[in-house]
Amino acid sequence: MSGYVVFEGERRLAAGPKLEAAVAAQARLAQSPEASLLIFDPEGRQVDFDLRGGPWDIALRLGEGDAAPRGRGRPKLGVTAREVTLLPRHWEWLAAQPGGASVALRKLVEAARRESEGPDRRRAAREAAYRFASVMAGDRPGFEAMSRALFAGDAEGFAARIADWPADVAEHLRGLAAEAFDA
Repeated sequence: MSGYVVFEGERRLAAGPKLEAAVAAQARLAQSPEASLLIFDPEGRQVDFDLRGGPWDIALRLGEGDAAPRGRGRPKLGVTAREVTLLPRHWEWLAAQPGGASVALRKLVEAARRESEGPDRRRAAREAAYRFASVMAGDRPGFEAMSRALFAGDAEGFAARIADWPADVAEHLRGLAAEAFDA
C-alpha cells in the first residue's frame, strides 16, 4: 500500500501523498481543534507533521515545495559517497572489474536486491502491518492472534482475526499486509 493515511479514531479521513495527508489533517483540525488525529506513513509508522501555516508552509517543511533551485551534478541523481571498509583482497578484486569498484559494487548490490526481493517484500509488509496494528488495534481482542498469523504467513488466520475490527482499520491493515503472505 502506498501513501500516507490520516485517522481520527477508527475512521480514515484521508489517504494519499504526504502533502495531501498533511493538508487534510490541517483542515480537520481547523474544523475541530480538539480532534485526535493519527498520521501513518506507507511503512505503517506513525508520523507527526508541523501543520502550522498554510499549505505552502507545510509543503516547504515537508520538502515538497520549490524552496531553492537544485545545483548541477550527481547529487541530483541521488549518488551518495560513503565509506566502505574491505579487506585488501576485496579491493584488488573490485579494482580488476570492468568499470572499477563503484560499478562492480552497484552490480553486486542490485543482484543481491533482486535475489532477496520476495522475502524482503514479505518481511517489510509484515513489519508495516504490525506497526500500524500495534498503534490502532494493540488493545483489541484478537490482536495477539492476528500478530501470530501475520508473522506465520497464515493469510486466512490473519483475515479471520481482523474481520470484526473497525472497517477502516481492517481495510488499511489488509492493504499494508497485502504482500505479507506467499502467493
